[in-house]
Order: sequence, then C-alpha cells, then structure tokens
Amino acid sequence: MVDLVLRRARVADDADLVDIAVVDGHISAIEPAVPATAAVEIDCAARVVIPGLIEPHLHLDKALLDGRASTPDDTLASAIAVTGELKRGFTAADVAARARRVLDQAITNGTTMIRAHPDVDPIVGLLGVDVLVELREEYRGLLDLQIVAFPQEGILRAPGTLELMREALRRGADVVGGCSYNEVDVDDCQRHVDLVFEMAAEFGVPVDIHADFADDATDPRFAMADYIATTTTRAGLAGQVAIGHVTSLAGRPFAERQSTMARLAEAGVAVVPLPATDMHLGGRADEVAVRRGVAPVRELWDAGVRTAFSSNNIRNAFTPYGNADLLDIGLFLAQTGHLSSPADLRRVLSMATTDAAAIVGIADRHGIRVGAQADLVVLGTQRVADALLDRPDRCYVVKEGRVVAQTTRVVELMKHPARAALS
Repeated sequence: MVDLVLRRARVADDADLVDIAVVDGHISAIEPAVPATAAVEIDCAARVVIPGLIEPHLHLDKALLDGRASTPDDTLASAIAVTGELKRGFTAADVAARARRVLDQAITNGTTMIRAHPDVDPIVGLLGVDVLVELREEYRGLLDLQIVAFPQEGILRAPGTLELMREALRRGADVVGGCSYNEVDVDDCQRHVDLVFEMAAEFGVPVDIHADFADDATDPRFAMADYIATTTTRAGLAGQVAIGHVTSLAGRPFAERQSTMARLAEAGVAVVPLPATDMHLGGRADEVAVRRGVAPVRELWDAGVRTAFSSNNIRNAFTPYGNADLLDIGLFLAQTGHLSSPADLRRVLSMATTDAAAIVGIADRHGIRVGAQADLVVLGTQRVADALLDRPDRCYVVKEGRVVAQTTRVVELMKHPARAALS
C-alpha cells in the first residue's frame, strides 16, 4: 500500500515532471506516472519539490530574547556579555517556550532537521541541553534535532565548563562544540581546540566549532581555521568537523585565504556562514567601506570546501532579526555574496538541503531518491532557480512521509476594469 503520492512534481528545471511515491516513511518510487493510488495524494501542479531544509547551526536556547536587554555597541563582545547576564535568569519553562515557538516556525517554513547549539557553561549549567533533550522527543516525527554541547563562554576562561560538556554528552548531546575565539590568547585558543577534539575522540562524536568570527585576522585568536584543519587531519575526522562563522577569512589577503581554504578542503572541514548574524555584528569599527562580514562563499565553493548556511540566532543580541525561515537566509546570503545566476541560486539552495545533510551526517537518508527518508517540501513556485527569489509558500511540508504542515494562501489581483479590457 502506498501511503503518499506527490503527483506532477518538479524536482529539476531541466527535467520532466514526476510522481513521488512514499511507503513507510521512505521514497519508494520516482516515475513519470506512479500507477498506484495512495491514502494521501497531492497534486503539485508543476510546483517545485525539494528535500527538507536543514538548519545546521541554531541557538534555540537564546532565541527570542529581544526586548529583554540591548547591546551598547552591537559587537560580538557586547552580545556575549549581555546574553551572559540574561542566562542567569533562564528557567526550563522559559527556554522551552521560546524554543517551541522557533521549532514550530521552522517546521512550517520547511525545516525537517536542526542542529541546535545550547550553551554549556557555569552560568547556565546544562539547562539548555536538558530542555532540548526533552524537546527532541516531543518533536520526534515532526523534526529531527541534533544537540551540540556549546561552550559559549570559553573553556579555559570558564573553569568547570569541560566537565559540564562531558556531562552534556552523557545526557544525550550528539556533537561536541567549541568557541575558540573566546579565550584570552592564541595559545589558549589552540588548547581549546585540542580539548574539543580530545572529547570528540572520547565520546565518538562529531565536532562543530564557532571560530574566526571577526572582520580580519589581525588578532590571531580569530585565525584558527588552519589549526582546526591540521587537528582534523591528525584526529582522522575528515567529514565530521564543521566551523561556523569564519568571517575573518574574507579579510585575509587573497593568497593567504586561498591557502587556508585548500587546507580546509583537504582536511574535509566544512564551513557554515551565518550571514544574518555575521553582517549584523561585522564591520562595526569601519567608518568607510564597511565590510560585509560574510565568509567568501564562492571562493569556498571553488576551493572544494563543503558549505551550508543557517539562521544562527533569532531575535536576540547576536541577531535582531529572523523567523526560522532558511530560504530567507539563503536569499540574504546570495545577495551579500554576489551569488546571482540561476546556477548560483540552485547551488545556494543545495547548501540548505543536500550539502547541509552531509555536514550534519545524514546524507545517507536525505534527498529526493528512492530509499531516502521522505522529508520533502512542496514550494509555491514552478522553477527551482526561483526557490529563493520568489520567497514561496511552503505549500506542504512532509516529514517521514506524513504531511506535518500546510500553507494555503489566497491572493486576488483586482485589476482596473479599463486596463483589464485592453488585455
């Protein structure tokens, strides 16, 4: 028995429409016309169908803090400080309520998987991790949730953090995180990276590090990408390490950053730009020719570095914007990164789907192919290259073969009668 069929779906701009059949939560057939009837049939009417969107870097525990405090200068340092004070008042109920609001938005916007980075430090303890472990079960079947043990306050400069991170992994965190720049000097930054990789080996988990979040690399604490690449190779973790931000790369001399990107590609380290946050906090000291503060995506592509992008923060001191809409973030990345051709836009879209799936370790079950998990989104547009430009409705969101969200919009254009008569 076929559970679901998406009929007349467009999965590529240069291919005919197809039917997509789903059995037991997985894609069972992709054919011009699936003969079987199904319990649920959706006529896509030539609308685009994409794999479920993936947020590989999102801070659910710190979302929606707007209105509680403001930063004096909108810099990274002040955002960390202001949020650090707010964390002292966090409760499980508060974190859960804000996280649920974002999760619900994400689902309706087509996201089927999130890698969340809750803070783990002596200020907040394991509160964020514990809440997200519970929400992971609550949202099972609606959205998959990976949890990163993230040391926002540093490791060496925040004694006690290392053991809290270990306990977070024992309690159910899936990934060991890092924040290499939040240490006092470059030696401690390198030791921070070493400790993260040692913990990854101890628990057998991937690594996801915040690093190099500055306009340039004049401060060596913000030039750790090469060291992370070297450490990845030494640890044998190719394909299991991601770095978020890496904005300083764009401010380094061309030959220097080309060398760094080649090392990242060779080591199998992924880079995840976070454009909404990176542009908001970047360039704050520039008085003329204000820098964009976004990693050089096209150069990363050309160097063979796997890339994705994510919302990072939503409505807080780090990012005062956002509604958990990954396609909005993709459009913003395209606009700020000079990525404008139809091929560019399709590539940006793949950063939010198949490329992100590889980065978070689910490539084996993600995508539009027979045998893949049926995490699919029907978009309100008829061309894949327009998936970002049209800002389309997520008409249907399918998770493991079940419709979990639906958007229906009615738009009427009331043309002037005289003008209508001329048409």
